[in-house]
Amino acid sequence: MGYWCQYLERGCLRVGAFRVGVKNRWLVVTCLLVAFGHPYAWANGVLDEQTPVSEVSAHRVTQSIVIDGVLDEADWLQWTPITTFFQKEPANLAPASERTEMWVLYDDQALYIGARLLDHAPDSIWVRTSRRDEDGQTDLFAIAVDPFLDRRSGYYFGVTAAGTQLDGTIANDEEMDSDWDGVWDSAVSFDERGWLVEMRIPLSQLRYTPRAEMTWGIDAARFIPRKQEEIHLIEMPRNASGWVSRFADLKGLNGIEQQRPLEVTPYVTTRALFDAVSPDDPYDDGSRLLSRVGGDVSYAITPNVSLNATFNPDFGQVEVDPAVVNLSDTEVFFPEKRPFFVEGAETFAFGRGGANSNWGFNWGDPSLFYTRRVGRAPTGRPSEYDFIEPIDNTRIISAAKITGRTNGGWKFGTTQALTSRMVAAYQSQGVEQRIEVEPLTHYGVVRAQREIGEGKQAIGLMATSTIRDLSGSPLEDQLNRHAVTGGIDGWTFLDARRSWVATGWISGSYIAGSQARISDVQKSYLHYFQRPDSKVARLDTNRTSLAGSAGRFAINKQDGRLGFNAALGFVSPGYNVNDLGFQWRSQVINGHLVATYAWREPTSWYRSMWMGGALFRSQDFDGNKIGGGMALFGNLTTLDYQRAEIRMFISGDQDDPSATRGGPLAVRKGGYQISVEYDSDSRKDLRIGLELEAAHFNRERDLEAGVSALWQVRDDLTLQLRTGYNNNRNNAQYVDQIEDPLAQSTYGSRYVFGRLDQKEVSASIRLNWSFHPRASVQWYAQPLLFAGDYLSIKELAVPGTAQYHTYGPDQYDPVQGIIDPDGLGPADAFAFSNPDFTYQALRSTAVFRWEYRPGSTFFLVWTQGRDASSGTARFDLGDSIDELVDATPNNAFAFKLTYWLSSRG
Repeated sequence: MGYWCQYLERGCLRVGAFRVGVKNRWLVVTCLLVAFGHPYAWANGVLDEQTPVSEVSAHRVTQSIVIDGVLDEADWLQWTPITTFFQKEPANLAPASERTEMWVLYDDQALYIGARLLDHAPDSIWVRTSRRDEDGQTDLFAIAVDPFLDRRSGYYFGVTAAGTQLDGTIANDEEMDSDWDGVWDSAVSFDERGWLVEMRIPLSQLRYTPRAEMTWGIDAARFIPRKQEEIHLIEMPRNASGWVSRFADLKGLNGIEQQRPLEVTPYVTTRALFDAVSPDDPYDDGSRLLSRVGGDVSYAITPNVSLNATFNPDFGQVEVDPAVVNLSDTEVFFPEKRPFFVEGAETFAFGRGGANSNWGFNWGDPSLFYTRRVGRAPTGRPSEYDFIEPIDNTRIISAAKITGRTNGGWKFGTTQALTSRMVAAYQSQGVEQRIEVEPLTHYGVVRAQREIGEGKQAIGLMATSTIRDLSGSPLEDQLNRHAVTGGIDGWTFLDARRSWVATGWISGSYIAGSQARISDVQKSYLHYFQRPDSKVARLDTNRTSLAGSAGRFAINKQDGRLGFNAALGFVSPGYNVNDLGFQWRSQVINGHLVATYAWREPTSWYRSMWMGGALFRSQDFDGNKIGGGMALFGNLTTLDYQRAEIRMFISGDQDDPSATRGGPLAVRKGGYQISVEYDSDSRKDLRIGLELEAAHFNRERDLEAGVSALWQVRDDLTLQLRTGYNNNRNNAQYVDQIEDPLAQSTYGSRYVFGRLDQKEVSASIRLNWSFHPRASVQWYAQPLLFAGDYLSIKELAVPGTAQYHTYGPDQYDPVQGIIDPDGLGPADAFAFSNPDFTYQALRSTAVFRWEYRPGSTFFLVWTQGRDASSGTARFDLGDSIDELVDATPNNAFAFKLTYWLSSRG
């Protein structure tokens, strides 16, 4: 007997799928009676016998296909549609509740997809317009293809009921990346039975190896939001991992060649900047007009190799980075937003393939390729100046990217970029001079990876280089002359079901420069070689180079109810990839054990539930414990799609090698943290989220709370709001280091700290008006109020402890700004300014985006920034709003026009 879609369980009609045997005759009869009693279900084929589709046939078209959303051409009508679809959610592996019909056609130029999406309540279809690649809560149909049939990667293309396109790439068997935008056509229409989709995907947008007879991988999916129902052409078991590896075979693509068009996208852009400046500034009167012309080129060198190049690129960001207050010693990571670097970024991903979950506790993988290093703001400055010519970004002369595959199974990619030498005029004591602020620099990245046995094993290589021309440059002591990194990564599945996978990577780095420069690197926050109590890493001011290594190895169980992950990683003291990568720390050894268990079958009171626990520990190369503890976490989704999550962390006392910013160790007392999150029903027009976190570390309490809301005002208009309040206290916030030979217990320096009470109110507001599938207006704003009140000033009393000496009234005079550390003793007094502060900021962006023809876009952008600060801690929302209103804003107005040209459609 086949698969039946209805069965009785505990007296209730449930959705499911299983084989009916001879002993279940009563159940067969019952199901037939239910079927005959449900006329729509019978008429629409919902209860048809279902068997999984393992092969899909593509048929060559015999006439022109007009992409209008109406499947009236003979080529659609003459072939039997594919109708077998299974639910992934909510009734896993049950046949779809609504009938879907799909056809696949092709010609020498394109792949055609047609779909009829029947619905027993057509007036209930959600037709919500959004920006491209933002699916939201709306009816959707999509297909995914694996042209290389490597069972690991591919492309996806989707269309919402409102006609909005979604597309992107797939990597690592299931990781979707929407940053890639193909140029393709689609249309939708409606009738009394539901809605229809028509797609034309040019073969020139896909990469594949042409053969006389080809087989690709394929899946199709449909989302019905009012039911939260997700269906697929293939079976997607809840407790299984992987997606592309489960694709059905797409056959019948015969006699087509790889399309190799030349694509050129020229652009023109103009920006008008209006800044708040000093009236005496000779280099900036508050207004600047910047214009630029450039373009991007794409060409398939061979069927398997593509070239992307950009000339005089416009790397202005449409959305500005958020305002942050960073009181730590580490750099803030900002995501990449520039299209040239965003598209195809998965080619250069390192160290995370194979596994679909990569846990980290007190650990962050170093990134070998952090693209925001290319074209960054100039780093050089004269030692003293009154005014300097504003230069926002280093000009990128050109950049090129080649990606592809070899016939031997290797995937590879390389990115090469050249940035210009930047010289700025500056004025000091009325004398104008010029200084180099950024050298001529070449950045290079090479990546290669080979997957074996349809992705069961893989090995990869990656290398980067940064070469700067510092000959005779004043930047010789400020920048590394050259930097090289390299690494090997890979994975292997340990069983036939691909439940267990072992992954790993190892990397090395080498930097070289002047003695002064390498000395500064050793003393930077990544290394702190000058720490007086360090045993392994010591400062050497005669060095002109620095080298190190890092690696991480993990075992992951990612199939079934029970999950498991174990990892061990290290970063040596001399490892440094920050010339072209991003790294949080060095000199750390970190490991963890994680176990999880999932209940994914709905019951009478929940839809799914998941729980887990972890043990983790970090230490430095001297053996000091710098992190560790235990964690418990879990989440619950109710039958009406409300979601709750809880996380708990407990840790003991820890040594803190960065507390004194290069001085001796201090101890951070242990404690606990509890956080709770709640999200309301995602099907509703108004969705609410709540977050609450309470913590007690280092003898101080922290409290954070947040409220978020998403309101679907109407089908084409959404409003998102998130507000947060943080009240955190840090018992020992670093303030300053004062050299004093009498401070013998702390190695000849006094390390001054404050007991900091910091309060923060922040919000993010986003308005999206998508009045057409290819045209939208988006407005984003982020206000921020931050106040830091130092309740007491003290110094570290005993290294390697949490003992501090608090300055009394006879030692600290905040009015005069003087600290006498031992009162009437022999130690010299020193000047000390009250570190209290208040900071307010407002960042906002408004963007009009119109894709006036496929691949061609017009942008109109307005960005504004307002800042205000003071040397007192005043947490007053009303006064802060008044000060922001009175602050002189920085405004930028810009337009950008791109036009896509192709030698073949």
